[in-house]
Amino acid sequence: MRAPIPILSGAALMLSIGMGLRQSLGLFLQPLTRDLALAVADFTVAIAIQNVTWGILQPIAGAVATRWGFRPLMLSGAALYTLGLVVLATAQGLLGVVMGAGVLIGAALACTASAIALAVASRAVSAQRRSTVLGLVTAAGSLGSVVAAPLGQILSDSEGWRAGVVSFAVLASLMLPAVWLAGRVDRFTVPARVGDPLAGGTARTAIAAAFRNRSFLIMAGAYFVCGMQLIFIATHLPSYLALCGMDPMLSAEALAVIAGFNVVGSLFFGWAGGRWSKQALLGGMYVARSIVLGFFSYPPTPAGTLIFAGCMGFLWLGVGPLIAGSVAEMFGLRWQAMIQGIAFMSHQVGSFVGALGGGVLFDLLGSYDLAWQLAVGMGLTTGITQLMFAAPPPPQARPPRLDPAISAR
Repeated sequence: MRAPIPILSGAALMLSIGMGLRQSLGLFLQPLTRDLALAVADFTVAIAIQNVTWGILQPIAGAVATRWGFRPLMLSGAALYTLGLVVLATAQGLLGVVMGAGVLIGAALACTASAIALAVASRAVSAQRRSTVLGLVTAAGSLGSVVAAPLGQILSDSEGWRAGVVSFAVLASLMLPAVWLAGRVDRFTVPARVGDPLAGGTARTAIAAAFRNRSFLIMAGAYFVCGMQLIFIATHLPSYLALCGMDPMLSAEALAVIAGFNVVGSLFFGWAGGRWSKQALLGGMYVARSIVLGFFSYPPTPAGTLIFAGCMGFLWLGVGPLIAGSVAEMFGLRWQAMIQGIAFMSHQVGSFVGALGGGVLFDLLGSYDLAWQLAVGMGLTTGITQLMFAAPPPPQARPPRLDPAISAR
C-alpha cells in the first residue's frame, strides 16, 4: 500500500478548517443582526440557504470528483470558502450575508466537507482498516472549532464581528495547501469488489441502485433528522445562552468542548463501526442525542452547558465514518462520493429546517421551547426506526487458508 499519510493529513486538515469555521458562524448571530438591523430569522435564512446549497451540490460534486478528480474540485472549494467569508465580512445588508454565508460557503462545503474528505480517505486505505481510519480523519477534522470558536469570539468582542469573520477567512485560506496534499489520491486506482454491479456502471445506474436499496433509503431518511438537530444546536445555542444572560464566552467554550469531545466520539464510532452494525450504531446515536437535547428544558448554567456540550460532542460527527463506511459496504468505492452525497442531501434538507425553523419559531413564540421539543420527538422516532431496520455487519474478509501440503512445498 502506498503511504497514505499525506493524503489523510490533507483530508483531515481540510475537513477540520471547513467544519470548524462552519460550526462557529453562530457566534456572529447576535452582533451581526444588531449591526445590520436584521432579525434572527434573517441570519438563519442565510444558514438555511448554505445548507440547501451544500446539499443540492454534494451529489454533483461527488460525480465531478469521479469524472475529473478530487484535487481540482477541492481546490475550487477552498477558494470559494475564502471568498464567501470575505463577502460576509464586507456585507452591508441581507444580500451580502446570504451570498457570503449562504451561497458561496454552501458551494464550498460541497467540495471540501465530510462527504468528499471521507471518500478521499476511503480510497487511500484497505477495507480492513477503513472504518478506523474514517474515524481518525473525522476526529482530526473536528478540531477546527477548538481554534476557530475562541478566536472568532475574542476578535468579535474586541474588534467587532467583521474582524472575527476576517480571521475566519485567513484560516480558510490554509485549506489550499491541505487540499493539494489530499488530491494525491487521484493517482490511486479504485479496487473493484468481486461481483460489484457498479464497478463499470454509470452515474445513472449507481443512483438507481441507491434508490432501490431499502437500508440506504432508511439511513438517508434518518440523516434528515441528524442534520436538523446538529444545525439547530450550532446556530441557536449561542443565541439561547445569550438570551438566558450567560457570558458570551460560554458559547465559544461550549462549541470548543463539542469539538474536543467529538474527537473521542469519532474515534469510538470509527472503531465500533468496524466491529458492529454501522446502522444500528447510527440508530443508537440518534436516540442518545435526543435524550441529551433535554438540556433545553432547563435554565442553563455554565457547568450544565459544558456537560451538555461534552455529551453532544461525543455524539456529534461520529455519524461520518458510519455513513461513509455503510455506503462503501453497500455500493463500493467508485461512486461512493456521489451516493454519499445523495444521503447528505437529505441531511442538508434537515439542516435547512433546523436553521430556519428554529429562527422562525423563536421569532413567532419568543422562545426555543417548541423547536427543541420537535427535535427530541423526531430524533427518538428516527433513531428507533433506524434500529429496527439496521442491516447486519458484513462478514469480515479473511485471507484464504492454504492446503498444508501445498504450503509445505
